[in-house]
Amino acid sequence: MKRFVVVLLLVIAVAAGIFYVHQHAKKDLDIHYREVTASRGDLNVTVLATGTVEPENRLEIKPPVAGRVDSVLVKEGQYVKKGQILAWMSSTERAALIDAARAQGEAEVKRWEENYKPTPILAPIDGTLILRNVESGQTFTSADAVFVMSDRLSVTAQVDETDIAQVKLNQKADIVLDAYADRKFPGVVSLIAFDAKTVNNVTTYDVDVLPVKTPDFMRSGMTANVTFRVSAKQDVLLLPNDALRVVNNHFSVLLKSAEGQPPLEQTVEVGLTDGKHTEILSGLDAGQVVLVAELSSTKSSDKTTSNPFSPLGARRPAH
Repeated sequence: MKRFVVVLLLVIAVAAGIFYVHQHAKKDLDIHYREVTASRGDLNVTVLATGTVEPENRLEIKPPVAGRVDSVLVKEGQYVKKGQILAWMSSTERAALIDAARAQGEAEVKRWEENYKPTPILAPIDGTLILRNVESGQTFTSADAVFVMSDRLSVTAQVDETDIAQVKLNQKADIVLDAYADRKFPGVVSLIAFDAKTVNNVTTYDVDVLPVKTPDFMRSGMTANVTFRVSAKQDVLLLPNDALRVVNNHFSVLLKSAEGQPPLEQTVEVGLTDGKHTEILSGLDAGQVVLVAELSSTKSSDKTTSNPFSPLGARRPAH
């Protein structure tokens, strides 16, 4: 019985505390209205994602046999054609014979060089040389990648699963590299992954975006921000999103009424939104003023209040 009484008293105390806070919260809050005007403008709906610059096709070039580099004819960043000679190399046997001939004089070296020709390392595709791993005189094995080529650089963006339905093949996008934040250039969606990646409970899909024209300053490994263009409308009636209310599954706005009267509620039909502004299809005209309700505290900053039913008791306002 005593336990029941204690529990009952606790319930009454909590209820009284909630009532006290609720009543004082009403007194301490003041509702006022900010005016915004419905105006016409352009609306662009986009999806934002971050990504990394990667070669569309990355090709490692490995020599047919182990040996030594005689001379390198290209440098990193150079565009080369299929079949172009990138370097001359000697097999391990040829390198050993040439080294031995040097001890017998230039004539012997020349004889061996004419009879035992070096092997060329050729470019297998048209593309850009993005990595050069050897220098003249360096030895290597047949497992070493002496050059790395890319036929074209693209951006692999990670798009959240909630946005992936708005991304389509051949869709236009804008690319901005973190290293060159003031240089935006266009791209096109070339591939959307079928398999998702989940990291820290966030599911994303890789989307490859090809630049329409690859800029000279673009480098593999750079971080990029991609803006996918979902849809756009010109000269439509717009309102800030915070001016819209949802009442009984319908959108509405507050309009000015007669002096001393509460605002009038007006139902509106909405269209596209970019997250900040929403298209108004009907219910408003351009130039109409809409009210946005805002709450502010009426308490002065030097006053404090507390729940009198708190275990710490009530605190009096500071003077």
